Amino acid sequence: MTARFDLVTMGRIGVDIYPLQTGVGLEDVSSFGKYLGGTATNVAVAAARYGRRSAVITKTGADPFGRFIHRALREYGVDDRFVGTSAHLPTPVTFCEIFPPDDFPLYFYRFPQAPDLDLHPADLDLDAIRDARIFWVTGTGLSEEPSRSTTLAALAARGRRGITVLDLDYRPMFWKSREQARDWVSRALDHVTVAVGNLDECDTAVATREPREAAKALRDRGISLAVVKQGPKGVLAVDDSGEVEVPPVPVAVVNGLGAGDAFGGALCHGLLSGWDTERTMRFANAAGAHVAGELACSDAMPTEEQVLRRLGAGD
Repeated sequence: MTARFDLVTMGRIGVDIYPLQTGVGLEDVSSFGKYLGGTATNVAVAAARYGRRSAVITKTGADPFGRFIHRALREYGVDDRFVGTSAHLPTPVTFCEIFPPDDFPLYFYRFPQAPDLDLHPADLDLDAIRDARIFWVTGTGLSEEPSRSTTLAALAARGRRGITVLDLDYRPMFWKSREQARDWVSRALDHVTVAVGNLDECDTAVATREPREAAKALRDRGISLAVVKQGPKGVLAVDDSGEVEVPPVPVAVVNGLGAGDAFGGALCHGLLSGWDTERTMRFANAAGAHVAGELACSDAMPTEEQVLRRLGAGD
């Protein structure tokens, strides 16, 4: 029998190729670092840093980058048994440009299709999905077939048991339109207990960018915990006990791209620990700030001690 996981995520994986020179365009960069990447993957890595037993359901290509991904997952303590292979597709790579504090253009190379979107129902271990303490899916997983139907099948099998999270994760380049994304995200909302997104992602999900309206609209869909990221205004969280709003943790931003994934892994840790909502949001904010102050995403995911130290220092 499969031992129970604390967290099973499902979705995007790849290799992040980040410039080692900042403040210049890619045409002028001469050296790069190679890192494990992908939203669902980074969340699993972040949770593993807190000692959580995590796994990711995804696929890579049958190439050296795919081998790198398997090795990196194991080194980070993430179970790779559900990471399959699409032999006909290359492992995706993602480049970024780094213009701190708030401009980080992304360039996705996911053609003709990313292996993580080549997920079929036969690739799923439904027992592991049902039994996981947290099951986490993303909006990107709904953007193309067969991943779209497979994600919805996984959510249906999960049956809204335990903690089931939808990371709204709206990336316009993966969709034909916001309206198309809204339709499929809306269907996924019927199956989850927690929804997490920034204001633009909430607009995609429930057609409003006003934080409290968005949280209410999510809650009206049966969501137990709605988390709305407001950028410099902090995070708004609404659950059955009421509303919590916490300010951001100040940080000298190096690369903001991994902060949301760090927030997600820390959110999972707080939920699994049984913390109240305010404590969980403050911890997740601090985890996100920690990673925003570093270059990489997966490599930079903090331990609990590092997050608590940042909270204690107030920086």
